[in-house]
Amino acid sequence: MHQYDALILDLDGTLLEDDGSIPAGTRSALQRITAEGIHVMIATGRSEQSAEPVIQDLGILTPSVIYNGAAIWCPIEKRLIEERNLADDHLECLLSYAELEGLLPVVMCAGSKRALSPRSETLDYALHDMKNIEIVSQSEMRVMRPIRLSLFSDRHQDTESFARSIKNISSADAYFTWFPLNLLPSHRDSPLQVVDIQPKCEGKKEALRFLKESRGIPAHRCVAVGDAPNDIPMVEAAGLGVAMGNGMDELKAVADRVIGTNNTAAIVELVDELWPQAS
Repeated sequence: MHQYDALILDLDGTLLEDDGSIPAGTRSALQRITAEGIHVMIATGRSEQSAEPVIQDLGILTPSVIYNGAAIWCPIEKRLIEERNLADDHLECLLSYAELEGLLPVVMCAGSKRALSPRSETLDYALHDMKNIEIVSQSEMRVMRPIRLSLFSDRHQDTESFARSIKNISSADAYFTWFPLNLLPSHRDSPLQVVDIQPKCEGKKEALRFLKESRGIPAHRCVAVGDAPNDIPMVEAAGLGVAMGNGMDELKAVADRVIGTNNTAAIVELVDELWPQAS
């Protein structure tokens, strides 16, 4: 009998190599343990539009935590089966602040991403790999049932101070995540800082809650793997919390162990160690 019944994986910097692909060996290893009854689940900060192609490529169509825990996507039904929403007045407060400070806002809801026209080439490039994004007017940014507001800044030197400034004006409880955009492989040279504001939730720890409620798998029988601070909630709460070798120091400090980088066979080696193939 195995010690763990579920494996929760982040996407960027974890499951995916820097070129955005899933290594064939990793896909095979994950499909093997799925066939053996281990529950493999994705937990990502991506939207459903961005996560869906990767989930389909992986070929394991289990519900996935998206928007850093603010929603759960079912790739079979192709819909959100859970979602939390920012309050309208909270969104209004944040959009007004973004306009005042010259920030680039991107608002997301189920099936939709909207942004204002970027005022610089640097900010424009931040949007280049966002799927299905619309450039709209200020009034059209007030969407129904918003799940996330992302704010991009070219005026802050570090992300933590940027996040603090937004928290100071925030009019409601929310779940904040932040990172330098150059953390993403496709933006290595970007000077931008990003803060994502989601409705109040437990972050990617929501994956553990969902597994307990829907599958009866307790947290101590789950493995969680990530590379960034937004992975901390699930890595800390899981029975085995794993940081990638390319991960940020904040995550490595709370992980139970650190494995190789996302451009190696580290995930395969972890899977084969925890769930060995039958001889």
